[in-house]
Amino acid sequence: MALRHFALAALLGLSLAACEEERYRGSARHNIPIPSATYTLMSEKGMSKSQPILIRSYKKESELEVWKKRADGKYALLKTYPMCRWSGQLGPKVREGDRMAPEGFYAITPAQMNPNSSFYVSFNMGYPNAYDRSHGRTGAHLMVHGACSSAGCYSMTDDQIGELYALVREAHNGGQRAVQMQAYPFRMTPENLAKHRLDPNIAFWKNLKEGSDFFEVAKDEPAVSVAGGRYAFNRDGSQIDSSITQAVAQKRQQDEIQVAALVSKGTPAVKLIYDDGDQHSSFKRQLAQSGADSLNRSVAWGSRDVGISRVDSLIGPRVVVLDDKGRTKATVRAESAENDAVLAAVSSAQIEEAKPVVAAAPAAKPASDAATQVAKATAGAATPAPIQTAAAEPAQPSFYQRALSFVPLLGGSSEPKEQAPIASSVPETPQTVTAPLPPRRASTLRTSQLQPDAAYASQPTAR
Repeated sequence: MALRHFALAALLGLSLAACEEERYRGSARHNIPIPSATYTLMSEKGMSKSQPILIRSYKKESELEVWKKRADGKYALLKTYPMCRWSGQLGPKVREGDRMAPEGFYAITPAQMNPNSSFYVSFNMGYPNAYDRSHGRTGAHLMVHGACSSAGCYSMTDDQIGELYALVREAHNGGQRAVQMQAYPFRMTPENLAKHRLDPNIAFWKNLKEGSDFFEVAKDEPAVSVAGGRYAFNRDGSQIDSSITQAVAQKRQQDEIQVAALVSKGTPAVKLIYDDGDQHSSFKRQLAQSGADSLNRSVAWGSRDVGISRVDSLIGPRVVVLDDKGRTKATVRAESAENDAVLAAVSSAQIEEAKPVVAAAPAAKPASDAATQVAKATAGAATPAPIQTAAAEPAQPSFYQRALSFVPLLGGSSEPKEQAPIASSVPETPQTVTAPLPPRRASTLRTSQLQPDAAYASQPTAR
């Protein structure tokens, strides 16, 4: 009986921890090996395990990339990982409890590695960094971890985070003092910049693109600092080859020309509103076919539903089409923000006539397993219906309302909640969030302050 009570208490404590790593437990998982298939891939690309790495993450595409230096000193793409879960909206994290995953340039040192994470293994991104602190942003313990569940972190499957952890560890062991992580809202392409040109965060995102452009041209990490409330790159006194500087400026100019051309051709401005983040479409298909248990091979606490991610939020984002003044013209629901069929359905003529409506989709049917039902709803929305432009008539239940008809099975409400507008990075404005918030951390909790040579051996436990 005592053992049963202990297990129940442990599970309850974990569910309250959210992804802020309030409770560490586990064994010596810092020795997780790099998979043999990844070793083979490194060999094929002229890389070794001890060479430096760099991480890039993209919310909209739900992908995370690992780049690795080769013998010539240039970074090359090693592997792209589909992201299992992120929470919140596109845009930077502003305050503790807003469920936003950070965006910006971060540094991962050995002291930020946590082999005893409650979420299998994890590493701390380093939020808030100097830029975040200069804007008065709050929050702590923002991680890349396992368990495929998030309340402000970037979450992978356990197998994925084990591999990522091992790659970062070996880079540290090889002499890399800090692994740079570049966290973006989306890939910095002219198409994405054209579509999101009216977003309140566009000035911040263009600032991030400056660092992205340098990396993509030079294939080397930019030196990052903060000046005048903005990210500044390569101002540390290091000499940058003039040909690289010229190539970066040329890329920026060409991208701006492409953005202007796309806008002149009628590319609509959009705003994506997520119910609570998203995940890669490959995981949505996996959930539909095999259920939630298929995403994680092993979890320390013995339960895969830790109550962090909102299970009812994976239907896909609402794509809000805007006019030139930022006013809503039409709204459609997409299985994925990358589903260009949504925007293809929005012709210029339709936009001029459209009223703010939601694309129709089949209603979800009750199922015994609520998580499987969510997966089926997301899978069934892969091909959005054409936008409706009908005249005013009695309001019909939206796809969002119908697809969430099973939410009472989860113990929640089936009523849709109004989404807060995406917060602007410049100037700072607090964001009102209607999604369930994780509990505040106890004041006695602390994180590792160990020096790099001891960081892998142990981690503190919450009291």
